[in-house]
Amino acid sequence: MPKGIGWRIGLIGIFILLSFLYLTPTLVSNLPSWWSGLLPKDKIHLGLDLQGGTYLVLEVDTQKAVEGTLDIVATDLEDTLTGKNLHFKRIGRTGSDRVTLVLYEKGTADTVQKLLKDKYPTYEQGPVHDEGGFVALDLLMNEKDAQDRKDKAVQQALETIRNRIDQFGVSEPVIQREGIDHIVVQLPGIKDPQRAIELIGRTARLEFKMVREDIQPSAATIPDDTEILKEKSADPATGAVSETPFVLQKKSLITGDLLTDAQVRIDSQFNQPYVAIEFNSLGAKLFDQVTAANVGKRFAIVLDNNVYSAPVIRERISGGSAQISGNFTEKTASDLAIVLRAGALPAPVKIIQNVTVGPSLGQDSINKGLMAGLIGVVLVVVFMTFYYRLSGIVANMGMVLNVIYLMGALAALGATLTLPGIAAIVLLIGMSVDSNVLIFERIREELKLGKSPKAALDAGYDKAFLTIMDSHITTLITAAVLFQFGTGPVKGFAVSLSLGVIINLFTSLIGTKVTFDLFLHKGTVKKMSI
Repeated sequence: MPKGIGWRIGLIGIFILLSFLYLTPTLVSNLPSWWSGLLPKDKIHLGLDLQGGTYLVLEVDTQKAVEGTLDIVATDLEDTLTGKNLHFKRIGRTGSDRVTLVLYEKGTADTVQKLLKDKYPTYEQGPVHDEGGFVALDLLMNEKDAQDRKDKAVQQALETIRNRIDQFGVSEPVIQREGIDHIVVQLPGIKDPQRAIELIGRTARLEFKMVREDIQPSAATIPDDTEILKEKSADPATGAVSETPFVLQKKSLITGDLLTDAQVRIDSQFNQPYVAIEFNSLGAKLFDQVTAANVGKRFAIVLDNNVYSAPVIRERISGGSAQISGNFTEKTASDLAIVLRAGALPAPVKIIQNVTVGPSLGQDSINKGLMAGLIGVVLVVVFMTFYYRLSGIVANMGMVLNVIYLMGALAALGATLTLPGIAAIVLLIGMSVDSNVLIFERIREELKLGKSPKAALDAGYDKAFLTIMDSHITTLITAAVLFQFGTGPVKGFAVSLSLGVIINLFTSLIGTKVTFDLFLHKGTVKKMSI
């Protein structure tokens, strides 16, 4: 065996072995029990367009995120001014970009303005003005801060939705940002799309608020610092839904941001599921303080402005544990636990597009894609064999290697195969022989000049090298741009194409040449079948 051929044959063999090793979980549905440990388990997943599923486009209400931030600022200012014994009539968000502080005395305004400047240096302050005979001033969020908050809201919503879907158990979901405030979610192969949609879209803002039992919900007017929320309950026999109104303090004493865990438990007394929650150290401290100060009073657990339960605090609760009970089924309790663990959305999301792709369409796409690939392979094999004879058969072997390596690489990466991905594989079939066509034409030119087959072979590969590299690099750049700026199926195409380009360089410049070298290394061959 000539020098340099052995390592190339070994490299080709190793790649073939690895490809089939990684393809095994995809090709074999039931792996034997000994297939464990270090052996590959990932397989090529089918995308939404091949196995069906749900395609959603969500719009994030980013303005609500800004308003939520201002509400937090207002609550923080209430606590700060109270702690400094600075008396005020009212502090709250007014409009969509400001917090208004209404003070009793004008002399307090100067102190408050200085405090605001130190505490919120990036916010703007409006002039002191009169409001109903009281002194008022505004704290305004500037446009840059508002835009940053909106952008972060979309990013936070993206991560929260991803966490929820991961816990829901969808294989290979596609979750990505699109435009300024849109999020695209693809859930391939999902069996219960409606449940997933409800899980994704739930804001999951958990709050603990005190019930004002001294005020009747039917009262003509209620104080500005209170609100009326309702508890919904369904009759297990008839399914009829009834609503019980509660008057609650607007201010949240504890929020879901302080949770560390949420799990479904079964009540041993009534055999009903409930959600057990655990607070972090700060939440445990606050929960301990709140329950100690309000023994005998009702404490409402509110999720997305709906009262889940309003139990009476019987005693001080230490340790940071609590439970949310209601008319839960195991499924609804499980979903609630998922959204609480994943965290609340920073702003409401609205589903503006909901498309369900049936699996029959996916199977039809697979069949057509495989048929297109098969026809492409047959036509290429026939042409190369007819036009380039034995050299064409060598090129066909390289094409088969290309497909094996590419499928093995996709399996190793746990990639998702989409219909555009199949199109990229078909394109690769053409590209694999295209490189050999360039090489073969160069070899023909060298043979016409009277060179020996071995010399013509070496010259052909050397002269075609730069042309092949140029074409593959430009294709690789195109694939990189498609991957960076494309979405969903376009990215699938880009991944398959870029892997195919890299693999094709190896098979066309090393894989096929080693075959020729095996036959021509002795220099006894007088004529080359090309």
